Amino acid sequence: MSRDFEVLVVGGGPVGVKTLVELGHAGVQAVGIEQWPEMWKQARAVHFDAEAMRSFQPIGLASQVSGLTTPMRHYRMENETGETLLSHVTGEWGPQAWPGENLFHQPEIDALLRAEVERLPDVELRLGTKLLEIEEDTEGVHCRVETPEGTQRTLTARWVIACDGANSTVREASGISLENLGVDDPWLVVDGRLHGTVDIEGDMVALGRHSRPALWLRLPGDRARIELKVLPDDDPDEIISPEGIARLSKGLLTPENFTPDRRSIYTFRARVADTWRIGNVFLAGDAAHQAPPLFGQGLCAGMRDVANLAWKIRLVAQGRAPESLLDTYESERRPHAWYWVNKAATMANLVQTTDPAIAARRDAHCRADPEAVCPPPAPALGPGLHLGQADPHAGRISAQPTLPDGQRLDDIVGSRFLLAVTPELLAGLPASVRTVLEDEPEIAVLSSPRHIRELLGAVESSAVLVRPDRYVLGTARTPAEVEGLLGLLPLGNGREPRRQMTRTEETAAQC
Repeated sequence: MSRDFEVLVVGGGPVGVKTLVELGHAGVQAVGIEQWPEMWKQARAVHFDAEAMRSFQPIGLASQVSGLTTPMRHYRMENETGETLLSHVTGEWGPQAWPGENLFHQPEIDALLRAEVERLPDVELRLGTKLLEIEEDTEGVHCRVETPEGTQRTLTARWVIACDGANSTVREASGISLENLGVDDPWLVVDGRLHGTVDIEGDMVALGRHSRPALWLRLPGDRARIELKVLPDDDPDEIISPEGIARLSKGLLTPENFTPDRRSIYTFRARVADTWRIGNVFLAGDAAHQAPPLFGQGLCAGMRDVANLAWKIRLVAQGRAPESLLDTYESERRPHAWYWVNKAATMANLVQTTDPAIAARRDAHCRADPEAVCPPPAPALGPGLHLGQADPHAGRISAQPTLPDGQRLDDIVGSRFLLAVTPELLAGLPASVRTVLEDEPEIAVLSSPRHIRELLGAVESSAVLVRPDRYVLGTARTPAEVEGLLGLLPLGNGREPRRQMTRTEETAAQC
């Protein structure tokens, strides 16, 4: 069987390029195609949560990304009269060993990711290359593309990952419909540089003004963003002028204190694709889900898609796991993304109402119970490779301890499974299990109390098995339960899931 690549990634935005980087570090041959000949120089996404920051550790970019971000320190919501309805501190150092909320200028992140693709030997990004048709047969997925020179050729891959945005060509060609979870509303998004002071408190402020709902963001350096709801009587040409921006922002951003470099009207949507996989074609990022920006989870959700899918493709490509492992991508990720889209759509309805009576009821609700409109807790994955139905910790993102020497735990583990287990429980495993586990390169075993105490404390167990995407597969308290967890791992010859693990690795950190 002749294929050009193992994986073809459609789309050169941050999700698509991060997919290439993940695959490149995994040693999976991949190519990305992007129809635009140059990198988009204007910001779209501006926010990473702690989990997104953590996802850069296994690919060695965490320190560089950290240098391009600043923690978001404060979130606030106010109403028409300027009354603060809710206010809370954000960006604290959380259980994943990163600040909870982080702001950035997207072109800097895009450039970093593209530079990493250029450095890696097994992946490449072809700019100015447009997808025309996609077809799958027993030989692979065939993508007919148009090159920058205007010629056409066919690229064949084992898998295609569509990261080609909200107007996904792949999704449309595959006939995949979208579930609508909210109301479509046009908003004016203005990015630019401050060269004066602004009279507003908070790094992120939801301006719940029924006369003109808006969202304010103070970005790294001298950058700022304001998003303003477009109303039916607005003149599109007037509202994007400096004078229009000053009027709509009620004097917050004026020609004297702000120079815009992006002024764009786009529509807030709440959508989730009905299916995320057809054959060997997968959807990820905005191709699979779109959310209003109220909780900043749009790009974060795309990063989770990549983290979930990349390690599964690696194991299947290497013949270590069965093809059925890839079935867990949609079953795990779609419910998780649906949760965030639905929550963002609900919050958008609260913030962007233009009905004074609804706004008054919202204000009263916020005064009575401000916690009810705070960011919701992160959900668990949908059904898949974890024991979420029986284990309350399974299917949820694991904690990441900061070790006594200041190192983060993931920097020891890398892109492997982690079995954190007390010395007593490890010693209680049958000798045959411990013997065969010692050679498995896909699992790191840690039993040193100074490395695992915090992690085991978070799950209230004597052992925890964590996946390469740092989600908990399950917890255990007895040798038999540990063996049961190991038996769930999809490691083997690629034909059948193993009911007993073969090997594990004790890292130098145990010493």
